[in-house]
Amino acid sequence: MPVAVVTGATGQDGSYLCEALVERGWRVHAVVRDVDRGALPLPADVEFHAGDLLDPEGLAETILTTEPDAIFNLAGITSVAESWRQPGLTASVTGSAVASILDAAFRLQETLGRRVAVLQPSSAEIFGEPTTTPQDESTPIRPTSPYGAAKAFAHDLVRIYRDRGLSASSVILFNHESPRRSTAFVTRKITRTVAQIAAGQAETLTLGALDAVRDWGWAPDYVDAMIRVATAPEASDFVVATGVSHSVRDFAEAAFRAAGIDDWSRRIRIDEALIRPADPHEMRGDASKIGAELGWRPTVGFDELVARMVEHDLALISAGEVTA
Repeated sequence: MPVAVVTGATGQDGSYLCEALVERGWRVHAVVRDVDRGALPLPADVEFHAGDLLDPEGLAETILTTEPDAIFNLAGITSVAESWRQPGLTASVTGSAVASILDAAFRLQETLGRRVAVLQPSSAEIFGEPTTTPQDESTPIRPTSPYGAAKAFAHDLVRIYRDRGLSASSVILFNHESPRRSTAFVTRKITRTVAQIAAGQAETLTLGALDAVRDWGWAPDYVDAMIRVATAPEASDFVVATGVSHSVRDFAEAAFRAAGIDDWSRRIRIDEALIRPADPHEMRGDASKIGAELGWRPTVGFDELVARMVEHDLALISAGEVTA
């Protein structure tokens, strides 16, 4: 039975990853801040360990004692907006902490004399404001936010340790969503508010930049990509994306349509305070490499993705779990 260590196990990607690994016969060790079993919506077979990315010694101890075949580092600050509010913390948690994970994995590999794989989720934000579209593995790294800079540092560390002999890979993830996305993200804010409007609990949806264009995919598809990359014979870096981009306006329109609301344009309000500094206009990925080498393809299209999120939020409202 292969063994995995997963940080960030209670987040959107981490929860899907733990479920997928357990279904595939892995033994999963989840590193979480709070080990209260009842508060963690993860499979019963998952084993929990208290840990924090700001505690490198404790994290290394967990890695060395569990002797995993693969380490999936999904923890960290994941919001560009939050990184502007806490740039120092973002640099430490999302960037520097990766060095400790890679070092522990390398030491374990040397001790055991066998491969220890590390999967580091990178981000399209490492490209900043790219000069070419779509972006692939060869696109220059020029981040324009503290989050992007932290991810770029971690991305380079993965390459450095891979050159040293560690089976370390980065997946350069473009935007990916699901009903498990936090409402702090614009996509879930849209679907939650649209569901409230449909239920008569709200009247308008307030957004920032409507023209920002992103490549949105289905989170469980991207988790499948992570597992493929971590278990591939050769470590490398892979862009994970759909190759199709839509604007924030498109996302909102699709959400209103899924909720059966036709007069959507008059329901939107713009708040200039929500527009982020140095926000790239368009991000769209070219996932040809992972498709050709590992057979990965996205399975859920944009409209279906948005509809699933809206349906989930409508169901929560119907069950009385969401109020205005």
